[in-house]
Amino acid sequence: MTTAAVESPLLAHPGAVQADGPDAGVAAHYGDPLREQRLLEQGLAVVDLSHRGVVTVAGPDRLSWLHSMTTQALTGLAPYTSAESLVLSPHGHIEHDLHLVDDGQTTWITVEPRTAPALVEWLNSMRFMLRVEVTDVTVAYAVLGEPIGTESLPAERETRGVIAWRDPWPSMGADTASYSEVAEHPAAGRAWRELIVPREQLIEEVGDRHLAGIWAAEAERVNAWRPRVGKETDHRTIPHELDWLRTAVHLHKGCYRGQETIARVHNLGKPPRRLVFLHLDGSEHVLPDEGAELVKAPGERPVGRITTVARHAEDGPIALAVVKRNTPLDIQLYAGPIAAAQTEIVAP
Repeated sequence: MTTAAVESPLLAHPGAVQADGPDAGVAAHYGDPLREQRLLEQGLAVVDLSHRGVVTVAGPDRLSWLHSMTTQALTGLAPYTSAESLVLSPHGHIEHDLHLVDDGQTTWITVEPRTAPALVEWLNSMRFMLRVEVTDVTVAYAVLGEPIGTESLPAERETRGVIAWRDPWPSMGADTASYSEVAEHPAAGRAWRELIVPREQLIEEVGDRHLAGIWAAEAERVNAWRPRVGKETDHRTIPHELDWLRTAVHLHKGCYRGQETIARVHNLGKPPRRLVFLHLDGSEHVLPDEGAELVKAPGERPVGRITTVARHAEDGPIALAVVKRNTPLDIQLYAGPIAAAQTEIVAP
């Protein structure tokens, strides 16, 4: 179940060009996406993410209930401490990525655009006799993204009505694993958070700060090797393929839906596919479409697909892609006529 895109009031900002696809409803850019990205890197801009879904879970059983159904250890989560957790299918395939923070009375969750109704429907089907109340509050609350590492404080909730979720990526969790063998992660020290604000205060919360569009935010995400549901995932994606155990999966928290796949692949096998970072040949001034097939040489069978494409202010055309595990790392791949050089993320 999905909902229609709701246009953000920030699309009235001078120069705003609306995004399409899953990010419809907010701005792709405001006239100069490369400048917007530089401002974002400097901590001088904010990104309109008001198309993301916002769900609340209230009641005394909320954290133990969410703990029992998702991949992260959530019992005893301290107020205003951020966590990331995945909802998996019975076969261990990724369905939802929960950006989660609890304020001591309510658990606040943001999810991909237009997926909140499906999440709420599933959560309500799992309530049974527990003391929980699930609400889709997307119409009342909006999300802003900003590159600020300050932890959420109760004062922000009390004085501004703002809840803040700090992205843990790429820090390793307490009991998890990494599927990358890279010595230093390119996103080390990354500071990014989502502010959940009353929707009627969205323009006021932006204030006089610069606005950066989704294109700028996606370029930063791709450069950080940060996976996203609906982009890097399809109907058969498991977390191991995207190195997503590092922030979203607790390996010894007990049983939950999809847990058998997590344990089996981690203990006995290898993921069938792996995430790679690509530098794209930009000499033709065109970029491949997201979803474009990757081949070792023109005319050969596909070995993977491009999942996200971006233009980075410093690195130029870049992308994330998912390829077969045994695809050699030392070869150039092609998306149509466009060459792509691989950088290892998930080890083969």
